[in-house]
Amino acid sequence: MLERDAAAEAIEILEPDDFYRDANRHVFEAICHLFSRGEPVDIISVTHELRRRNLLEAVGGIPYLQTLIERVPLAANVGYYANLVKEKSLLRRLLQAAHQIAAWCYEEDVHPDETLDRAERAIFAIADKRVRQGLSSIQPILKEVFDEADRRHQTKSALTGLSSGFPALDLRTAGFQKSDLIIVAARPGMGKTSFVLNIAQHVAIQEQVPVAIFSLEMSKEQLVQGMICSLGRVDWHRWRTGHFRQEDWVRIARAVEKLYTAPLYIDDTPAITPMEMRAKARRLQAERGLGLIVVDYLQLMRSGLRLENRVQEISEITRALKSLARELNVPLIACAQLSRAVEARPDKRPQLSDLRESGQIEADADLVLFIYRPEYYQRREEDEEAPSEGAEKADLAEIIIGKHRNGPVGTVYLNFLRHYRLFVNIEQERHLPS
Repeated sequence: MLERDAAAEAIEILEPDDFYRDANRHVFEAICHLFSRGEPVDIISVTHELRRRNLLEAVGGIPYLQTLIERVPLAANVGYYANLVKEKSLLRRLLQAAHQIAAWCYEEDVHPDETLDRAERAIFAIADKRVRQGLSSIQPILKEVFDEADRRHQTKSALTGLSSGFPALDLRTAGFQKSDLIIVAARPGMGKTSFVLNIAQHVAIQEQVPVAIFSLEMSKEQLVQGMICSLGRVDWHRWRTGHFRQEDWVRIARAVEKLYTAPLYIDDTPAITPMEMRAKARRLQAERGLGLIVVDYLQLMRSGLRLENRVQEISEITRALKSLARELNVPLIACAQLSRAVEARPDKRPQLSDLRESGQIEADADLVLFIYRPEYYQRREEDEEAPSEGAEKADLAEIIIGKHRNGPVGTVYLNFLRHYRLFVNIEQERHLPS
């Protein structure tokens, strides 16, 4: 109430609910109302507004307002005082949440997992409310954008994000961008897991960028086995049966050596919720750094909310994944299973319409990649897992860019060495890893 600029600064930091005493909350609400209407904020106008609301006597009348002014020596320190109030409000909310969580723990008819979800939501709701970003002046943003443009010009690189390890794909996407939600969708057996793991390996080993992998379908041991086979080019069938050749041990040793120092972090919690994933990813980013998140696959997640149907639940999950990518400012790759409707068409190439029954996946995704292997359908009678004399024989794989929010769509062609669980650039399919 000392000056208008002070009111503006306080309003940017505080909310009415941050005040413990009802009197102070009513006074602040009156100040906010006056400020929003462009009216003067002083003891006279605030008195008038409180009287209009029939709250003047409830707050203690004019003497109380005068006391509030006298307790603030300088209006210039209003930001400091406002932050003190905000900090006390945060502690008070945490205390209230703790009491509520304790009460939930005594509810006998509620499963502990649901109680844990409710507790996490209560805590994170407080954290979310705490983060309030103000308006940014365009000047520093312009400098940041110009510096980035100059950096790209100097390096002559077409990449503005993380490389996938596949130049043809990078050329179309300019890399995986920070805060983007990337959906990799296909029918079972097309190699979704192999594809995203190949990308994760490249990012962690070649780029030395920390990667978090949330595997809901496979255990962490199975995941690492697949990585060793693809990185070392070890036949998957021989790995499963233990019938290794002499050269396999050399390849395994090389793969293990590369993976041992890679910043790869794996979580294989089944039916994980977005809230649990967020907590783990935030902790990893704070402790080790984080550059990429991989989820395999999103339909195996559960929302942790009581929703009417599965479509609503998938919609809630995809929104949460997009929110997580934005919050942590990293690309997030999520695998998605396509429905059997694809199999009923003569042309079995996936389309965006195949995602629509899965809720908001198409709407929330910044980039949608479909995997299609024609030879998979030509070989339906053959066991995909069977050993083969020509283990390095490649299947053509179409990586169909079905949606690209910031670039072109189209198709990129790779080869899939199915017995190694490895996607490769066509011209490099015969090269062993160095």
